[in-house]
Amino acid sequence: MALIGGGPGAFIGPIHRLAAEMDGRIALVAGAFSSDPARSREGGMQYGIDPDRAYPDFATMLASERDRIDGIDMVAVVTPNHAHFAAATAALKAGFAVMSDKPATTTLTDARALAEVVASTDRPYALSYTYSGYPLVREGRARIAAGALGSVRRVMVDYPQGWLAAPLERGANKQAAWRVDPASSGVGGCIGDIGVHAFHLAEFMTGLRVTELLADLGTVVEGRALDDDVAVLLRFEGGVRGVLTASQVATGERNGLTIRIYGEKAGMVWRQEQPDRLDILHSDARSETIWGGGDALGVDARVSSRTPGGHPEGYLEAFANLYRDFADLIQGGAAPLLPGIDAGIRSMAFIEAAVAASRNCAGWIKFEG
Repeated sequence: MALIGGGPGAFIGPIHRLAAEMDGRIALVAGAFSSDPARSREGGMQYGIDPDRAYPDFATMLASERDRIDGIDMVAVVTPNHAHFAAATAALKAGFAVMSDKPATTTLTDARALAEVVASTDRPYALSYTYSGYPLVREGRARIAAGALGSVRRVMVDYPQGWLAAPLERGANKQAAWRVDPASSGVGGCIGDIGVHAFHLAEFMTGLRVTELLADLGTVVEGRALDDDVAVLLRFEGGVRGVLTASQVATGERNGLTIRIYGEKAGMVWRQEQPDRLDILHSDARSETIWGGGDALGVDARVSSRTPGGHPEGYLEAFANLYRDFADLIQGGAAPLLPGIDAGIRSMAFIEAAVAASRNCAGWIKFEG
């Protein structure tokens, strides 16, 4: 594997590296870690790779690695959003598989263009919608598909964070600065950073696609050009109603992603901050708790679990499940739960539709991804 991005001061690059290498099937051997050649060399030193394979830019890296007998098989794109499209496109056209951080691109037009590149090159492509890798998210999806809740009636997904409640971007916080900058982040702020995670999780677990939405996006911290607080009413296939909220100004919150799904027979609750627990709520006042690592899990959750019950698995392990699925895909296997370019198109369509609808006070609009 090679990284594009993930140099000194990056958050998500080291996460990708740890997750990719967790199962011993992928190794980081090269990278263009920064658009600054000196910082790219520094990144290579931090990751402990051969200095000759810490490249000054991704074009040089792709050309050099393609000609090596021991060259890379895949690229992980871990840059800020604005560079995803160019880096992924170049890597695919050079013949490499691509795992990209989300969102796939910064515009729906680019996402659709990227889909054409994926199709024409026939190389594996995936997106790191991490929460789809949690064993009990996969268990919930399987149980809903099997009818455990009956017909789904309501979906509620909430993603509160508080780390941007103050204007950190005005200081030296690199992670805050690019997320609130339209040139780096795209048209969406909070909705593009964490709102799409909530959107993907809702569709992934329920198996239902959003067909209509009503959006209200706000900017709470004065001076920001992008949203930092989001509320979207949703209608799914079959008339199922839902609500999605996401905020990065929810003071005191950490990473409180929670999804509640209610059906005619039962409800289901999963919380990211307690990821080894899935609650089933019955209409007769009983509640059932499914714990990670237990014998009650179905096949999707079992193959995604690494530890026995009582040893909670979290974010890194969920991320690693995506990379394990991706390794299967590269080696000719199937990876039906791995988010691909279709998820990228739908998520980018969601960002653009919600931003435009909120700006125009459009009320309910049809949604097609």
